[in-house]
Amino acid sequence: MSATKNPTLTAVGRRKTASARVHLKRGSGEITVNGKPANEFLYTEALLKAATAPLRVSSLDGQVDVFIRVNGGGPNGQAGAISHALARALQKLDADLRPTLKKAGLLTRDGRMRERKKPGRPGARKRFQFSKR
Repeated sequence: MSATKNPTLTAVGRRKTASARVHLKRGSGEITVNGKPANEFLYTEALLKAATAPLRVSSLDGQVDVFIRVNGGGPNGQAGAISHALARALQKLDADLRPTLKKAGLLTRDGRMRERKKPGRPGARKRFQFSKR
């Protein structure tokens, strides 16, 4: 295999139960998530902003093409997973971006998970209403 001038970099990011695989290469700034444009898949401004934070922090917004596959979890978890994977891929693209991304907290995997439901309770912590009589 010959060395290419425009390699595709791959990275995986996770958040809650969501998992995202990012394929990144230098280009015009096109972002595709599960075959849809990013602003269509990440339907609110907040989700889009959270997912593309690594591009803004590294000043590469509009300079790289990103193809993303994401599954599991809900919209917020998926946006977090995309952000994590994107930060890891950008770090592979340019190692000098690591301190910037690290300072912004984008390379750290958010380990918080949903707490399990306990027996004898309606939820993880909620209790049934107490009745004295």
